[in-house]
Amino acid sequence: MTQQFTAVVPAAGVGSRMAADRPKQYLSIAGKTILEHTVNRLLSHPAIARVVIAISATDPYFSTLALGDDPRVTVVDGGAERADSVFAGLAQVAEDDWVLVHDAARPCLRHSDLDALIAGALRSDCGAILAAPVRDTMKRGNGAQGIATTVDRADLWHALTPQMFKAGALRSALETALRQGATVTDEASALEYCGQTPALVKGRADNIKVTQPEDLALAEFYLQQWGKEQA
Repeated sequence: MTQQFTAVVPAAGVGSRMAADRPKQYLSIAGKTILEHTVNRLLSHPAIARVVIAISATDPYFSTLALGDDPRVTVVDGGAERADSVFAGLAQVAEDDWVLVHDAARPCLRHSDLDALIAGALRSDCGAILAAPVRDTMKRGNGAQGIATTVDRADLWHALTPQMFKAGALRSALETALRQGATVTDEASALEYCGQTPALVKGRADNIKVTQPEDLALAEFYLQQWGKEQA
């Protein structure tokens, strides 16, 4: 029997950069919201037993979705910051269990990437994240719209999600990092701050996060291509 895990999806954000009339996770692609695509990709994988979704306490959209009727879905109140929502989700997971934290606005996750992440995390002492090697030339700015220097991209990666850790270890690292005023941009950065080194698992570059308006069309294209491959 396949070992099964819980995924936590922080979905309480407002997505202001999309300049839309609703949070980006509720924008539609091919008749479904981004959040539905994202959660369905997780639940359709045999290793994911359930998904905990953290939404805003004043969210008027989630109740209109069929996701709430799925017994594998647990809904909790999220918070103002991503870490608050992750904490709320972690409260539903036993300390010694593995948890996968995945962005609500990453609907193009491939099962092959999930397979690789799970295998990589289980081999690691402190979990793993999906990541894509940087392919473009990287420039560091000088703060005045100019180039300060070119950055060696040899060991640079784009951090993706899911990111997979033991629930207790992640909760402890987040608490420590936030209490000490560290900058926590993703879950791995909290563990890094505490001296741990999560593994990097190479993932597909099309596992994009819908952040800007132009990302919506790109995500739709990727999902359409995936559908053709499965036909």
